Amino acid sequence: MSDDSLPSPAGTRAAAVIPAAGRGVRLGPGAPKALRALGGTPMLIHAVRALAASRAVSLVVVVAPPDGAAEVRSLLDAHALPERTDFLVVPGGESRQESVKLGLDALPDGHDIVLVHDAARPLVPVDTVDAVIEAVRDGAPAVVPALPLADTVKEVEPAAVPGAPEPVVATPVRARLRAVQTPQGFDRETLVRAHRTVTDEVTDDAGMVEKLGLGVVVVPGHEEAFKVTRPLDLVLAEAVLARRRLNDGF
Repeated sequence: MSDDSLPSPAGTRAAAVIPAAGRGVRLGPGAPKALRALGGTPMLIHAVRALAASRAVSLVVVVAPPDGAAEVRSLLDAHALPERTDFLVVPGGESRQESVKLGLDALPDGHDIVLVHDAARPLVPVDTVDAVIEAVRDGAPAVVPALPLADTVKEVEPAAVPGAPEPVVATPVRARLRAVQTPQGFDRETLVRAHRTVTDEVTDDAGMVEKLGLGVVVVPGHEEAFKVTRPLDLVLAEAVLARRRLNDGF
């Protein structure tokens, strides 16, 4: 944890919800993605430590697989975690959206800012976490870290047969596009209202807030906050972690 990470003024304490109930089939068979080892430690533990590295985060809620809460609790107990941060494990639902809501329902009073973070983004730097929290403190109802796109993007008409040629429909202006990461940060009441009223399937929690007609702002993301989804991502994550250990001695 950096010494200059955000303090936690009264009334603006943050809690983090980490949905970790998915199987992660794109990494192949075996343990759920969040429990895959990275540098000898489960990705979930790296993600929990990354959020707890911020002084503003006083509680981390891990949403476990519906039948795996006890296993995840044992996992947290078996690894060193910051003593100043509280940790809670709750069973999740069938979808990410349902799991986040269950994590929200478990939050005690006294946390006005809520972060929602992918367990599969184990290496997000504390500076990114703090930047999201600061933007919520400054009045934004919803904040997402994001990066500009390096590649040109084409909108296509999806082919009926996988692998078949797909006609291009449009080429969006790349300068206006961002690749969104997590943690996403929210005013707690706003996120609770979004989960209570928005029933459409969405790809992220900020999208639910957008459906309420409220503003969402972007802060700079970080290249090391990438999502570990495919085997090649795991190789890259191992390389980043090895470099950190070499440079920082941990």
